[in-house]
Amino acid sequence: MTDRLAWGILGTGSIASSQTSDLIEHGFTVAAVGSRTVESATAFATKYGIPTAHGSYEELVADPNVDAIYVASPHPFHEEHALLAVNAGKHVLVEKVFTMNAAQAETVVARASELGLVVLEAMWTRYLPHMVRIRELVKSGALGSIRSVIADHNQNLPRDPLHRINNPALGGGALLDLGIYPLSFAYDILGTPTNVVAVATKTATGVDRQTSMILSYGDEAQAVLQTTLDLRGSNRAAIVGSEGRIEIDETWYQPTTFTRFDADGTIVEEFDGTVTGRGMQFQAAELERLVAAGDLGNDILSPRESVQIMHTLDEIRRQIGLSYPMLDEN
Repeated sequence: MTDRLAWGILGTGSIASSQTSDLIEHGFTVAAVGSRTVESATAFATKYGIPTAHGSYEELVADPNVDAIYVASPHPFHEEHALLAVNAGKHVLVEKVFTMNAAQAETVVARASELGLVVLEAMWTRYLPHMVRIRELVKSGALGSIRSVIADHNQNLPRDPLHRINNPALGGGALLDLGIYPLSFAYDILGTPTNVVAVATKTATGVDRQTSMILSYGDEAQAVLQTTLDLRGSNRAAIVGSEGRIEIDETWYQPTTFTRFDADGTIVEEFDGTVTGRGMQFQAAELERLVAAGDLGNDILSPRESVQIMHTLDEIRRQIGLSYPMLDEN
């Protein structure tokens, strides 16, 4: 292995395009792409100037010129494809939501650890400059004791019942596709909650159209989170502490700006976190850093935290009555 890893892209959808574009623009090596058909892989490879196109995922992970796999398939297939990659000896960056449930997440993390490979959830927001600065401020005590985290993720997405977002067979619904962002944000700032309360409304296809969540952290703090798949919202977020607050501008989970206020409401910092591209290169750089350092996890989003987030998602799904046909659930 050279100083830089050679990446393989598993999947050719829109999120794969975004990740690949950022990788190439920022000097990463993309060596191969794999799809379910050689035609799709070839078209993707041609578009991005990728040397090798594979007509199956099995061929991609077996490619000796690939060191790390970016799993960009729909989340019902994340466990299968992450295991396919690690069992072939590849490090893996797995799109969020990490897996469909905590049991699958445990399996992926345990297998990667057993083989000494890095597996990282692709929650790209965690690695963006404005979030790096926010964690510094929270850790320094600049906001005092954190009392609340508020975040929403609302999108006006296609209404077609066969579209992935509305299809139970493809893990549809607002929670796993959109709600993972505010939930992961709450974990980032406050850690694992002591209690979760959730309510939802459903689409005609049976997935959650809108879900609201309150996470409690003993008597210290709460997170108030909301997600909707058929309405465009403000998509802003805030962190409120005893000594001040941070208001993150639209769209809070993308490269953006924020304003920090002191306890009296005076502006004390204005941060511009805009970057070139979408900003997905930072999570790939972190995986490469972990591999070079011989580490299997980090403090930004460890594999164990990804598992714990899936446990919380499982509990939220239980409370709102959201189940999926590919899972053995009663």
